[in-house]
Amino acid sequence: MCLAVPGKVVEIGERDGTRTATVDFGGVVKEVCLEYLPDLRVGEYAIVHVGFALQRLDEESARRTLALFEELGMLQEEFGDPWEAAAGTDGAPSSPAGGEAGGGDGNGTTEEARQ
Repeated sequence: MCLAVPGKVVEIGERDGTRTATVDFGGVVKEVCLEYLPDLRVGEYAIVHVGFALQRLDEESARRTLALFEELGMLQEEFGDPWEAAAGTDGAPSSPAGGEAGGGDGNGTTEEARQ
C-alpha cells in the first residue's frame, strides 16, 4: 500500500535544479520534492505521496494522523524494511528453500500450490 503521509519540513534545499525538503515522518526522515508546494517553509507540515509534497497541513492534523498511522502499524508498512515486507516475514527467520516448514513437500511446493 502506498499512503499519503503527513510530515514536518526540517530543511529545504535543491537537488539537480529541483527544490527539495528533508521531511520528518514521525521519526523517519526522507527527501521530498517541493515542486507542487514551492512556498512550503521549514517547520510547516505537508501531505507527501510517492516523494512529492502535495498539500500543506496544520500541525495538529498532521500529529493526529501520524499517531493513528503508528497505532495501526501503517508507518512501519510504509517505511519499514522493504526486504522484510517483500519476504512477508516481519522479521521472523524464513525456512530454507525446499524445507518442510509451511506444508511443503520437500520440492519447494506448498499445499496451496498443489491444489
